Amino acid sequence: MERQASESTAISGVRKLDRYNSNRPIGERRMELGDIQVYHDGDFVKYGDAKVGLLTHGLNYGTGCFEGIRGYWSPDHAEVYLFRLAEHYERLHLSAKLLLMELNDDVATMCEATTKLVRLNDYRQDVYIRPIAFKAAEEIGVRLHGVKDDFAIVAIPHRSYFESGAGLRTSVSSWRRIDDNSAPARAKLTGVYVSSALAKSEAVMNGFDEAILLTADGHVAEGSAENIFLVRDGRVNTPPVTDAILEGITRKTVIELLREELGLDVVERSIDRSELYQSDEIFFSGTAVGVSPVIEVDRRPVGSGASGKIASALVDLYRDITLGKMAKYHHWLTPCHATKSERLRKARATA
Repeated sequence: MERQASESTAISGVRKLDRYNSNRPIGERRMELGDIQVYHDGDFVKYGDAKVGLLTHGLNYGTGCFEGIRGYWSPDHAEVYLFRLAEHYERLHLSAKLLLMELNDDVATMCEATTKLVRLNDYRQDVYIRPIAFKAAEEIGVRLHGVKDDFAIVAIPHRSYFESGAGLRTSVSSWRRIDDNSAPARAKLTGVYVSSALAKSEAVMNGFDEAILLTADGHVAEGSAENIFLVRDGRVNTPPVTDAILEGITRKTVIELLREELGLDVVERSIDRSELYQSDEIFFSGTAVGVSPVIEVDRRPVGSGASGKIASALVDLYRDITLGKMAKYHHWLTPCHATKSERLRKARATA
C-alpha cells in the first residue's frame, strides 16, 4: 500500500482546518481557513483579507523565500513550543538578502508576531508556521532590483508529514539538485522547490515515499525537503553544505545531538550513490519530518530493513526535546501561551 506524504498537512479539499490531536475538551473543531488570523504587511488580519494579485511577481517568477517552523503541543505543560524560532528567522533574512529584499521586521519582531499568531488563533495542538517574503509588484519583467517586497506569516494546525511511522521507502531521483551557481539550495527560495516537486512526484508515482536527489556531479545531496544522514561502521556521515544542500536547522540540531548525547562521530563529506546501498542506517532530518528513518533505497533494504538503533534513539530524543522534557535544551524552545513575565522567568531559569 502506498504510503504517501502530503505537504497540505492541515487543509482539506473543502478548505477546512481540522482539529489534529488537540487535547481540548471539545468535539470536532473546525476553522475556516479564511477566518484564521495571519500576519501580513505589519498587521494581523484574516487570511481571507490578505490578498495577492494574479500578476504578483513572486507568483509568476518564483521570486520569494520562506521558512517552515514547527510548534509542538505539550499537554503536560499546556503549551505550544516553537522550535529554534529565532534561527529560522535569521536564515530567512539571509535568504531575503540573496533576493535583494529589504524586510521591515527584524528577527525579534518576527518572533513576537509568530507567538502572538498562535495565541490569536488559540492553537493548543501541533502547528506549522509558514513565513514567506516575496516580490509583490504586479507587473511583467524578470528581475530582482526595483521590485517592492512583501512579508507574511501563516500558522496552521499540523500533523505528520509522512503518514507511515514504520520507515520510508525511497528512490534515487532522475532529477538532479540544482547547482549553487544556478539557484542556491542553501537558501529557501520558492522557485528552487520546483526541482523538489518533480523529484517527489516521480518517487510517489513510482510507489515510493520519498526521493533522494544527487548533485550535478553525482554525489548524494538530500531528500526532496530533508537533509540526509548515513551510518556506516558506527560513523555517521552527511553531505557537506557545499554539496547543494539546504543548511538545515534540524540538520544542525541532529549533528549536535549525535555528538553530545549519543557520543558518535559525525563526518560532513561528499557521499557516493552506491554508499546508500551499503549503509547500516539512513535517516532524514527536517522541520516537517523531524527525524525519519529510511528503510529502503531503490528497493534495496537499508541494514535490517527496519529503523536502526541510532535513528530510533534520535527520534525519541528529538521528541522529548521539542516537548520541553529536557531542561538542557529549553533554550531551543519558545513558548507561546505563557505571559510575557512567565516567558522571561522561564528564559532566566534555563539560561
